[in-house]
Amino acid sequence: MYAKGRFCYTAAMIDTAKPIAGLFDLDGVVLDTESQYSVFWSEVMRKYKGDAALALKLKGMTLEHIFAAWFPGREAEQKEIAGALNEFEARMEMRYIPGAREFIGELKGRGVKLAVVTSSNEIKMRAVYRQHRELTELFDRILTAELFARSKPDPDCYLLGASVFGTTADNCFVFEDSFNGLRAGLAAKMRVVGLATTNPAREIDEFADVVIPDFTEMTYERLLAVTRRPRG
Repeated sequence: MYAKGRFCYTAAMIDTAKPIAGLFDLDGVVLDTESQYSVFWSEVMRKYKGDAALALKLKGMTLEHIFAAWFPGREAEQKEIAGALNEFEARMEMRYIPGAREFIGELKGRGVKLAVVTSSNEIKMRAVYRQHRELTELFDRILTAELFARSKPDPDCYLLGASVFGTTADNCFVFEDSFNGLRAGLAAKMRVVGLATTNPAREIDEFADVVIPDFTEMTYERLLAVTRRPRG
């Protein structure tokens, strides 16, 4: 069942001379890992900042930007956290969000260009590939934190996604679950599909053009029907 959003026929808005691109965040969108990260970062922020709730502000940010914003100049603590994170990610269980693999496969079969656009770094991705080697076949590009200067909610990562496929913002569909990621998609002026996997649908609705619980009812035709909401 679909949450709030707009599905209207908008084929005329697609530039048929350029590729259509699906730009997928990884954690909480392709892989059901966000709840595990919530546990990790809640403990980190409790230990180092005295407030576990601060973990909510980190979602969608690269590790480099988390350190710059919350642990500037604290090199010993950064080293401890990075080491703990690497160990944690090596042990994570990484299952697909329901319907994700099937939907991504359908898009690939329709000729849609596909990229993972993640705030994770290459060290994390090596842990992902150990469980899901097929990701490099499902997706045309894997865009990681090392490739963009500014972290979500800045739009750099999604603008890079459009650039690598030689397409326009109107031809790009962003799939996100975190507030920072959703804001990045909107800032890039792309069509944004919100996944209510990490936050309730009612809370992310204003930051997405359509909100879905997972991919079990999502299809290529429904994707093309997502329209950008007029924004104040």
